[in-house]
Amino acid sequence: MSAGERAKAKAEVFVGKTVRKAAHAAHKGTLEAKGAALEARGMMRGAKERAKGSLKS
Repeated sequence: MSAGERAKAKAEVFVGKTVRKAAHAAHKGTLEAKGAALEARGMMRGAKERAKGSLKS
């Protein structure tokens, strides 16, 4: 997994968690869902890169 893709995935997970928690505290359901989606996208990006890395080995 390239360092750039790894950083991008970690950043998406971090931002998604932050947005989700802040929106939950402010009772903003739509924004909370967007944060959760961003977090999930980051986790899937990381899983994809890990799978690509394991196939190359």
